Amino acid sequence: MSTKEEMNSTRISEPNEGELILNSPKRLARIAGLLYLLVGIFGGFAQGFVYPKIYAAGDAATTAGNVLANSDLVRAGVVSDLFQATMWVFTAMTLYLLLKHVNRRAASAMVVVAAMGASITCLNAVFEFEALQVATGAVNMAAFGTAGSNALVLLLVDAHHYGLLIFQIFSALWLAPMGYLAYKSGWFPKALGVVLVAATVSYLVDLLVAFLAPALSKEIHAFLSITPAIAEVWMVGYLLFIGVRTVKPAKRILPAEVALRGAQA
Repeated sequence: MSTKEEMNSTRISEPNEGELILNSPKRLARIAGLLYLLVGIFGGFAQGFVYPKIYAAGDAATTAGNVLANSDLVRAGVVSDLFQATMWVFTAMTLYLLLKHVNRRAASAMVVVAAMGASITCLNAVFEFEALQVATGAVNMAAFGTAGSNALVLLLVDAHHYGLLIFQIFSALWLAPMGYLAYKSGWFPKALGVVLVAATVSYLVDLLVAFLAPALSKEIHAFLSITPAIAEVWMVGYLLFIGVRTVKPAKRILPAEVALRGAQA
């Protein structure tokens, strides 16, 4: 075989430009960061702003009054929750594409947990919306009287409250494989991977305390929220502004070049 034929037989086909753009790690990382940011913004609005405005634990009349007085806000909160749940799944899928080369099973587990958490979020939003329906009279509750109607609103919002706690299981567990993948990939600071796993523990401890010792939960909830906040803000910021930490590869010698040099020797 001639040198020219040998070069042709060993030539490596290069991916087209579209494939390079789509599969660029930095591009995938920044898409994941943007989606993750949307999850934080819309989830924060629904669960950090709207929900505290309407829920008065154990007080049916106040809770019903809050829901009625903030009916438009509650509707926006429900839509925001549904949107952020959808974005959460897309975030997990994008991170899967980015990190599946590290460990496909861990990446798959991350997506599955996120999908389960998103499903619970969507179901939980139904309770909030039904509380709005009862409070505004869209559902005829005349047979129950005002007190009965208010009690039902509280029951639905209370179910939403505990649904948020159950949702926290999955918002915790998806961080564990993410932290493992970030740590092993070499694309992120190892400290970030450690903090993400630590955030899983903090979330789960916060959840257990909320169910087992509600009085203690009020005292330590803010403290237990510090690590998850640092972990997720750090992850979002890193994805958006840095993407992934890459090392410039050394110049490779293709087989064809080896063959050519051998022929010239």
